[in-house]
Amino acid sequence: MKKKCFKLYPLILFSFLFIDTITAQPDSYSIPYVKNSEVGCYINMNGVLQYYEVYGHGEPLVLIHGNGGSIAYMKPQIEFFSKSYKVVVMDCRGRGKSELGTDSLTYMQMTKDIAGILDYLRIDSAHIVGRSDGGIISILLAIYYPQKVKKVVAFAANLTADTNALYPSFFKSVIRDRKQADEMLAKNDTSQNWKIIQQRNRLMEFQPNISAKDLHKIKCPVLVMSTDRDIVREEHTMFIYRNIKQSNLCFLSGEDHYVTTNNPDLFNSIVAKYLTKPYSGDELR
Repeated sequence: MKKKCFKLYPLILFSFLFIDTITAQPDSYSIPYVKNSEVGCYINMNGVLQYYEVYGHGEPLVLIHGNGGSIAYMKPQIEFFSKSYKVVVMDCRGRGKSELGTDSLTYMQMTKDIAGILDYLRIDSAHIVGRSDGGIISILLAIYYPQKVKKVVAFAANLTADTNALYPSFFKSVIRDRKQADEMLAKNDTSQNWKIIQQRNRLMEFQPNISAKDLHKIKCPVLVMSTDRDIVREEHTMFIYRNIKQSNLCFLSGEDHYVTTNNPDLFNSIVAKYLTKPYSGDELR
């Protein structure tokens, strides 16, 4: 399928004007992430119109937001890492400016989307930094597209959709929100986009399904990150860490699932150090 990229203008979408991706330096002006007409680009990827932005220059680095986020949620990471890297950041399906499509949301579908965007941008391989759902996708990229991945930072990822991986209070809220969306759709309620809300919560309720055997396929270095107040159980994060051969582990003390925005200096500094240093750890055991 031919991929088409066209620039986003403030008031209209310039019809079928194909251009190369434009990069911008983030410290040159106040950047309206997800509304940036200077770098905004749409691409028809796997039958869905998807939106992405590229900032900075250097070694490629992909940032992947969580389930309820978009490009804008990764603002602290974009501003920090685009000073040293060519940062690629996209709205995953059904979030931000990207279309949902007619199929149900799946993590593998979004993984294929990101791999396709990298192909279009002629990026052979990149560092991948993902938070929450983005962490799941980063792990799937390492499993199924190993040639595209240099290093992975997977923050607050889970392998299964159950209370073995997630704390019950959060998992119950996912089911509650999905049921509410089902009810509102049945009533033809239009107060919110219930279809997207339904799909996003179904995604977390029934996916992912990643096994230890799948993790054993990962060949690149992976920093498995979480916090000691996260929605993901600590023992589950340890399970991920222990089943990836070249892995390092980091728990952020006194932080929670939203550390990437609430304490970005801490998160960014640890990730930056990991990306610049050669993998090490096994020799210490």
